[in-house]
Amino acid sequence: MSRLILKRLALMAVMLLGLAAITFSIANIAPGDPARLAAGPDASADMVEQIREDRGLDRPLPIRFAIYLGDLMQGDLGTSIYTGRPVLQDLAVFLPATVELVMFSIVIAILLGIPLGVAAAVAHNRPSDHVIRLLAISGVALPMFWLGLMLQWYLALELGWFPLGGRLGIFAEVPPTITGMITVDALLAGNPGTALEALHHMVLPATALSFPALAAIIRVNRSEMLEVLDRDYIVNARAQGIGRGRIVGVYALKNAILPTLAMIGLRFGWMLGGTVLVEGVFDFPGVGLYAAKAAISSDFEPIMAVTLVLGAAFMLTNLVIDLLYAALDPRVRNQI
Repeated sequence: MSRLILKRLALMAVMLLGLAAITFSIANIAPGDPARLAAGPDASADMVEQIREDRGLDRPLPIRFAIYLGDLMQGDLGTSIYTGRPVLQDLAVFLPATVELVMFSIVIAILLGIPLGVAAAVAHNRPSDHVIRLLAISGVALPMFWLGLMLQWYLALELGWFPLGGRLGIFAEVPPTITGMITVDALLAGNPGTALEALHHMVLPATALSFPALAAIIRVNRSEMLEVLDRDYIVNARAQGIGRGRIVGVYALKNAILPTLAMIGLRFGWMLGGTVLVEGVFDFPGVGLYAAKAAISSDFEPIMAVTLVLGAAFMLTNLVIDLLYAALDPRVRNQI
């Protein structure tokens, strides 16, 4: 197991280096003068040149990339032109909000997707199976931003069950920042009321964000369950009179869950990088909205930093899924 971890960490380092090279190249090829943007529209040519020299923008591209890598090794992700703060400081504020939203979303997708996939497989070609398959198709077909707008219109405006957006109400007591995730910080501060309010604000954006993942989990789990339920050892278990619940919930699901785990890992990574539309609709101050505003402002250093951080998170998620795969499947464990 340790050999697998070391091998994957080494591969991650190489992939992150490639990702850093790609993002750096795109940022320097894209139109726009970072020195002019940093100086402001009223700056003189001398001021722009001074900023260009101070930031090393007048040096050759390979040297600038080497300096950029050195700064990354020291935890320096640059300074945002849009906020005027170090990018690392901005990420410490916005990234936990996105992680909290994605965690809540993936929990919804897992808690609903796996049981629905099992139920659809057990009721193969029956009306309930068709209804669940329609739900899965809808999750793939419906755009997240449209679903978010519909949830806002009906559940927030028409019924008034949920707030329109944000992380907390205007008059809510904001807990001391420990992790940056309001629900966790509120519980650590002994304020469950604030934690419940934060969860209340997250229901609609998390539902919109979880819908594509929910659909994917249902489809994969249903397909794998149908395949497993036709295998000889399942037929043998039925012949021995073992209860249907034990056959489905223990023997079949244990083997069908492995591909579903891989799908969950992929979806978690995609959700981390795909929150911008949901965060925009619900005015949720996460890293997706932060990167979108930076892109509109041609503020490249935050975009590069967000890309690297989300890329690393995606790779770590897949490493965790591989370890779970090895823990659940002896065949995979024996090949390591």
